[in-house]
Amino acid sequence: NGVVLISTKKGKEGQTNVNFGVQYGNSKPTRVVKFLNSAQYLDYYRKAAANSDRIDGLDPADPDSYTSYMEGFFDGVSIGTFGTSNQADTKWDELAFQDAPQKQFDLSIDGGNAKTKFFVSGQFLDQDGIMVGNKLKRMTGRINLDHEVSKVLNIGFNLGLSRTFNERLDGDNAFSNPLQIVALTPLSPLYDPTTNLLIGSPPGDIGQPLYYNPLLNLEGALFNTNVHRNLSNAYGVLKIASGLTFRSEFGIDLLDQNEESYNSSISQRNTGFALGTGSNFFTRVENLNTNNYFSFNKKFGAHKLDLTAGMSYQQSKQDFSSVTGTDFPSDAYKKIASAAKITAGTSTETNFRFLSYFARANYKLAEKYLLGLSARVDGSSRFGVDSRYGFFPAVSAGWIVSEEGFLQGSKLISFLKLRGSYGQTGNAEIGNFPQLGLFSGDAGYGNKPGQRPSQLGNPDLRWETTNQMDLGIDFGLFRDRINGEIDVYQKKTDGLLLNVNVPATTGFSTVTKNVGKLENKGVELALNATLINGRDFKWDLGFNYGLNINKINDLQGQIIEGGLSNMSRAMEGQPLSTFFTVEYAGVDPANGDALWYKNIKNTDGTIDRGTTATYNQAQRVVIGNGLPKWIGGLTSSIKFKGLELSMLWNTVQGNLVNFYGAGRFSSANGRFEDNQTVDQLNSWTPQNTNTNIPEARLFFNNGAQASSRFIQDGSFIRLRNATIGYTLPKTLLKNAGIKSARIYVTGLNLLTLTKYTGWDPEVNSDDFVTNVAQGYDFYSPPMPRSIIGGINVKF
Repeated sequence: NGVVLISTKKGKEGQTNVNFGVQYGNSKPTRVVKFLNSAQYLDYYRKAAANSDRIDGLDPADPDSYTSYMEGFFDGVSIGTFGTSNQADTKWDELAFQDAPQKQFDLSIDGGNAKTKFFVSGQFLDQDGIMVGNKLKRMTGRINLDHEVSKVLNIGFNLGLSRTFNERLDGDNAFSNPLQIVALTPLSPLYDPTTNLLIGSPPGDIGQPLYYNPLLNLEGALFNTNVHRNLSNAYGVLKIASGLTFRSEFGIDLLDQNEESYNSSISQRNTGFALGTGSNFFTRVENLNTNNYFSFNKKFGAHKLDLTAGMSYQQSKQDFSSVTGTDFPSDAYKKIASAAKITAGTSTETNFRFLSYFARANYKLAEKYLLGLSARVDGSSRFGVDSRYGFFPAVSAGWIVSEEGFLQGSKLISFLKLRGSYGQTGNAEIGNFPQLGLFSGDAGYGNKPGQRPSQLGNPDLRWETTNQMDLGIDFGLFRDRINGEIDVYQKKTDGLLLNVNVPATTGFSTVTKNVGKLENKGVELALNATLINGRDFKWDLGFNYGLNINKINDLQGQIIEGGLSNMSRAMEGQPLSTFFTVEYAGVDPANGDALWYKNIKNTDGTIDRGTTATYNQAQRVVIGNGLPKWIGGLTSSIKFKGLELSMLWNTVQGNLVNFYGAGRFSSANGRFEDNQTVDQLNSWTPQNTNTNIPEARLFFNNGAQASSRFIQDGSFIRLRNATIGYTLPKTLLKNAGIKSARIYVTGLNLLTLTKYTGWDPEVNSDDFVTNVAQGYDFYSPPMPRSIIGGINVKF
């Protein structure tokens, strides 16, 4: 409960060192979901159309039948040149991805003398993304300088500069996003055989694929982001007296981000502009902060005292402006200056400020009894005038038991520490002006300016506070060959900052309030062991485990929903990110209908668990939540002379993932003409009645409604990192003037074990995730699997 200070690499007194590193690698998606090929697609949708004809009593030969429509659709997306016996068979699901090479170069120089020390570094990264059209180049540089002005004054500064150029992709929820290409039918060829252009290219609508072809954006559109950032700080330390110092720091974080997009004439099906459209977005963020504090460190016999007191201040301002133009002379012109029409433009500003005062006292007696006290007074511009400041105290105590006489010399216990703490912290992570009733000046009409109310204010808005208790044990056994820690904690949060519902008669739907109480409690365990510690061979093993139980204790009767189709809800007695929807009951083996549990409360208070084929007869219930029940990790490091092998495994268990939006391609049962995943071939038929997939029915909602059918177990075990490296013997390098050299090969996300059927269980859509809605997969790309080789040399 204090100020977090991040230190960077610094130079050391003595000889100047030069470090150079280079690495090359390549990435692929960790998983590619398989979709129907042309033969499977034709068979699947012909059956789906025939099933719909049967239900509606239509003759398949009737021109208005589902079968006739589907045959016409087959011909349309095939451009009519292949014929049903020689259809195209395009693997669109594979075309969304690419092999992604990367390279990185690092150079650093450090050194100094008794008074001045320096560290200078630079890096260049050139990396392609696993999604087609995604690339990034980044250059960074850093200078760290520390100087002793006199015996009582030290100064220094850290200067960090970076430039990042990102060829971006559109968001998940856009037809132009490469991953949405999987919805296209395999019957559509990649290229139009009559023009040799990418399918979907203008002119005309003949042979257009089902949806917009995202590959057109590779040659007909751009979405580039250029970011310049300056992250720097300076400090001075004044030695006032023995043990008493004053430190002053000033930091600045400047970010300039320019986003430029252009969609040419060939992307008109996506944008609606035949002559092109372009936009330019500029964002500047100025973040300033300062820390100023006194420190006192003194030892009085068996007593040791460490005191800190000071203040910190932060202010941040963000400016945004944009302009959009349409109708360009040709696709050779991409700047807004060439647009015939300026169709949109805006500019905004937002800001926030924090002012804090803090104090801390640490006391140690006889190197074994510890006591800590701290307190913060934090003020935020985001709260009402009467509630801007919060007081957050904390206390901690520890006992190093192994320093007691009765454990001195113990062969079993080499270290043992008992500790506990209790404290309060505050949260202000909300919008910048939620306490104010706001107006917007965008209500002009008939070329006359105008304003309108845009936000309900809440002048009583205050800090969200969390009271946390921790109890822990740190231990070392057998001369610390085995060591670890065990922690139990309880966090009770009061005054949750949430957007709550208000009557629509106010003209608004929500307002930010302090509502309800939330509890987190759990256990954390870390265990490390040196299994073998020989002269040439060493093997270290580490394990960690975390269990957290989350529960909302009070919401004051509010119903707060979020996520896709509001399938998530904050509910009293349930964790955050609870999925609340209709419960899927499987398939009626007699007719292939999708079934749902009614879950209706009877008059006697019992729940009717009967099933129904009518979706609206089923009640929404708690299905589970998107938070993991427990997480864990395993590390292993083996060293043999200059050779080393290390691995990191991690696991997340018990969380659910909702893929309702994107998942309908693999569960809609012919609701639309989208391609389907291969597992849908197991849908119900009179010959296949023992299945959980309803009968395929063209344009029928047979199981495609929002329900638990689309919510899966997102648990996984992943080999996060594996590295094999070799440090060359110094005897081989001495004559070359090289101090050390290491070569290595690293693999990232090499193996994933999961039952989740989507691209990746470790995803969260950028469109539907909120503080009450976690665990949504909506065309979110998988993690990359990377193999990287490199060398580090020190001169």
